[in-house]
Amino acid sequence: MTNSEEMLTALEDNNLEAADKFFKQALTADDPDTLYSLAEELYAMGFLEQSEAIYQQLLKQFPDEDQIRTTLADIAVSNGQHDEALAYLSDITPESNAYAESLLTAADVYQTMGLPEVSEQKLLTAIRAFPEEPVMQFALAELYFELGEYRKAANYYEALIDQDVTELGQVDIQKRLATSYASSGAFEEALEIYEGLRQEFLTADDQFQMGFLYLQIKDYERSIKLLTALQKSDPQYTSLYAYLATAQAAINQLEAALVTVQTGIGYDQYSEVLYQKGSELALQLGDDVVAEQMLTKALAINPDNMGEINALSAVYRRQNRHAENISLVQDAIENHKPTAELYWSLAQSQFAEEQMTAARENYLLAYPELKADPEFLHDLIRFFQEMAQVPELLSALEQYLKLKPNDLDMQEMYEDYKSADSNA
Repeated sequence: MTNSEEMLTALEDNNLEAADKFFKQALTADDPDTLYSLAEELYAMGFLEQSEAIYQQLLKQFPDEDQIRTTLADIAVSNGQHDEALAYLSDITPESNAYAESLLTAADVYQTMGLPEVSEQKLLTAIRAFPEEPVMQFALAELYFELGEYRKAANYYEALIDQDVTELGQVDIQKRLATSYASSGAFEEALEIYEGLRQEFLTADDQFQMGFLYLQIKDYERSIKLLTALQKSDPQYTSLYAYLATAQAAINQLEAALVTVQTGIGYDQYSEVLYQKGSELALQLGDDVVAEQMLTKALAINPDNMGEINALSAVYRRQNRHAENISLVQDAIENHKPTAELYWSLAQSQFAEEQMTAARENYLLAYPELKADPEFLHDLIRFFQEMAQVPELLSALEQYLKLKPNDLDMQEMYEDYKSADSNA
């Protein structure tokens, strides 16, 4: 047995001391072909330091073997040594048989370094130099896909399919193209690809994507059919429940949609999305109890969600639970960036609790942003009327009537107060 073979046997036996001894002997005694094979084995096994030592020794013996340089560059990348990797690759000229691979490796290096523009240029150079090599087009498509430039990615996936290349690197090109279409808003084109695939080749992810896509084009019946089938075959595929509920709600199946959400929560008790969707459905059904339960659970997961805070605040006000609303909103204002909606909600509850001074302050804080909202102004007018603050009341009425000039009741109120104020 050669020293290389002895080393591999020692590694299989987990005898690292013997393996190290045979490795050192192999470097001095084994022929280049045997050493090259050993380097490949060690690289595959993750012994990068030892494989690198062999490749460096072989490169000194065979300086024209650029394939060794690309492998050393790969090892350098694995070790986080990007400059060293690029140094190896820069020595490979366009005339070399390893030039194509060097461009691909360089593109990977620059992408790893956070320089996607340089990576893109390397791949475009590779495509110009090797227009018949599908792997170049695939690499650029994958780069665009990773960068979120889905329309560009789709162009290259399409080119691969036109060349009858349907799989590379264990990636299904058609499905990747479908995802690129879907991600760029070309939902019909994505569905056309999925519908052309044989049913037995559709994974759970594919079924989910199809259900999602039918939802996007408002084909709710097909979306419900696909997502319901997926639910039956794989009830723990929790991503489906929010979309299935959305499709059901779109055709006014609100009760069924809420049941769908509750079923999904049974499999994922930490999904803010499901609690949020459940609260929306409960509010549409007029079920404040369930809505409050859902919103409370959602806020336990994400206390910073202002939409959920505002929704729960509205539930409290509707139920005349003003003390609870004041506590909720004051806490939100203290711990988050205050909004006009929060100030208004707080003012409404303080008004109801006859905390007039505090209510006035918060109405005025909300006013600059909400002065174009007739509903807010209507509420503000009622407050100033209750407080008998005529100048402020008239000012609010004037602003309101700019927005709602045909509101005869408010016009009459304005004229009455204006007349009384003039005669005072």
